[in-house]
Amino acid sequence: MWRWRRNPLRRPTDLFEAWVAFAALICVLLVAPAIGTVAGMEVDGTLQRAAREQRQERYLVPAVVVRPAAVPPTGTTTGTEADPSAQRQAPQRTQIVASWTAPDGSSHQGTVPAAEEPPRTGDRFRIWTDTQGRLVGRPLDASSASAHAAVVGLAAALAAAALVETVRRLVVRRLMHRRYILLDRAWAATGPDWGRAGAGS
Repeated sequence: MWRWRRNPLRRPTDLFEAWVAFAALICVLLVAPAIGTVAGMEVDGTLQRAAREQRQERYLVPAVVVRPAAVPPTGTTTGTEADPSAQRQAPQRTQIVASWTAPDGSSHQGTVPAAEEPPRTGDRFRIWTDTQGRLVGRPLDASSASAHAAVVGLAAALAAAALVETVRRLVVRRLMHRRYILLDRAWAATGPDWGRAGAGS
């Protein structure tokens, strides 16, 4: 705050730096949250529309286990140890061959992850499909869409605040550089006469 006070030692760059700091503070406190809010609302609207479309286009249909899926052959060893990284991989869900009827009445059969372990032939479970019976992912729910939008809004606000602070630091650095140049010029003008009697020092 001292940079706004009238002081014979205050330089024009001091006042300018104070106004830059004030503008940066306003941007961090008001503009950055506003940007985050707008970004979050835009993303939320988009995700909510996508969630509604997915709920209209995706269906939870019953399926029946037909048989276990064929296990792909693993690499054979030729007198050496098997790859240790392959042994450390997390076990994957059992794949099964299942049959189901699509909402349009067509019958389908395909390989899907087992709903329970161990899968038994004839077990019933439910899977998500589109109207034609193609396998699809679970539709996005409204709460998840809102959570994603909130994260995006927070990230946008933080990014805006970081940008403002970066600009402020660059401006201050430029001002400091200018002050050093002016100080060097002043010293070059008065340095040779420094401390000499009658030189006006």
